[in-house]
Formats: sequence, structure tokens, C-alpha cells
Amino acid sequence: MTSAAFAVLLLTGGTAACGEGVASDSASASEGSPAVTPVQAVAKAVAGSERITSLRYRVTGAVPEWGRLRAEASMLTAPKTMGMTLTAARRYDGGQLELRFVDGSLYVHGEAVDTEFLKGASWFSADRAVWGGASYDNNSYGLLPRQLEGSPIVQSAMLTASKDVRRIGTETIEGVPTTHYRGTVTSDGIHAARDAATDEAARERQIGSLDQFYAMRLEDTLTMDLWVGDDNRTKRFRMRSDTYASKGGTVDQPLEIIDGEPLDMTVTFLDVNEPVTVEAPPADDTADLGELADELGTA
Repeated sequence: MTSAAFAVLLLTGGTAACGEGVASDSASASEGSPAVTPVQAVAKAVAGSERITSLRYRVTGAVPEWGRLRAEASMLTAPKTMGMTLTAARRYDGGQLELRFVDGSLYVHGEAVDTEFLKGASWFSADRAVWGGASYDNNSYGLLPRQLEGSPIVQSAMLTASKDVRRIGTETIEGVPTTHYRGTVTSDGIHAARDAATDEAARERQIGSLDQFYAMRLEDTLTMDLWVGDDNRTKRFRMRSDTYASKGGTVDQPLEIIDGEPLDMTVTFLDVNEPVTVEAPPADDTADLGELADELGTA
């Protein structure tokens, strides 16, 4: 789950934790789980996540340039398909957006969509060449795509690159007993984990983690919390980090790297391997963003 970033949340966040001023979600889970080291537990979460074919998840938190937000999404891992509803305090006057990612194209609909610009359509579509999808998402959508990517594989794999993973305690998340782990991750640590990978799959996971780390414009250190259920699947993760931003980059103003806003985002997985259906909106109610941009450029 790397390049389907914009869909896998603009579109690859309530919280629960113990300590550091974070409220607990509910009563502690059972302490009777088999004894494993935190590193082993996180590795098992990666393996457990690889068996996921579909999921439904919730994202909450504060994201740079978007403010407080809330999103709910359903997705298939193969072929990569997702549907999401999103509200963000600092975008579109807090109105709701609906996003779908189907067959490599992104579809967007919402209260802020200018139907006059879209020539009467209520959706617009953008293929990968328009909305990005490489290590750095394109400027028209800012940083949100990769920050909200809800892949438990990517997030669990990222924590395996930490040198200080530790067990925080046990908690019940959405009725599921979990064990809570925390660690810090750096780009250097992910590079080292990638280079030390003993098989191609592990190497690809770390490449995906590194891709996301850079795309989110994180500062040196990311603090990550992971809640893992008895089934060795990630139930929730939380990411916290300072970020950097840029301004300028024009003839009149050289590019300058500046301090960004803090990221504090939590993703909670609600359903796993349940049926998910996401379809492209009607063609006669959809405008192609690339074609509209071409028309504006030649007008």
C-alpha cells in the first residue's frame, strides 16, 4: 500500500493510549497473552496484516494544513480500491468530501465542489498522472494523501525499524483486547532496516515505509503507537511528529524549507476481511480534471 496514496486517504488521527497525557479507550485487556518481545510482537503484526484483503477504518486527529479532521473509509487491498468520507476543519469550510479510488482513478465529490467549473457534473475524476502517486504527492492535493493512508502493513512495518520499541500495557479498543506498543522511528532507522532485510518482501515493506516517511514531510523523529490484538493484527495506530513545509520556489522567491505544523493522527481498524463494494460514479455525472485543466490552459 504505497502509491495509492491519495485515495488511501486525501485522498498510503480520538486516540487511545497509556501515559503521556493520552486518555485510555477502555479497561485493560487480559494479561494472559503469550510472552513475546515487543519487536517480535510488531513483526507478528506485520505478518498478520499481510493476510488482510479488505478493511474498514476511521481516521481522527490533526493534520498539517487541514486542521482537525475525521474520515471513515472502506478499502480492498487487491485490486487497490477505496471509498472515503472526510471532513476537515480548515478545508472546504468544514464540509464533507466523498472520495473513491477505482481502477487507478480518483473521484471526488462534496459540498465544496464547484459544479459550474465542472460544467454541471457533481464529481470530478483524476488519473494517476494528474493526482500523483510517487514518493511525493503532487502539490494540488498537499500532504494529506500519505498521512491518511490506512495500511496496517505499512504502519506496522514502519515500527519494525524502531530501535526502542517497548510494551506500554494492555487496553480494549472497540471491544477488542489489545497490547499497546510504542517506539520512535527515524529515516536513518528505516534505511538501516531496509538494508538489513533478509528477503525481498521485507525490503519492499521498508521501502514503502521510507516512501511514506518522506512523503509526509516528517522531521527527524516519528513517535508511533501500535495496538495489536490477540490475532496478531493491528487494531489501531497513532503517529505523532513535527513536520516541515516549504515556501517560495519561484523566480522572485527562492525555495525555503520552514517549520511545519505538528502531525497527530490515529487510525482505528473497525472491520477486517468483510465484503467491500466501491464503484466509480456515473460517467455522465463526472468531469475529467485533466481535460478541464487542458481547456483552461488553452482558453
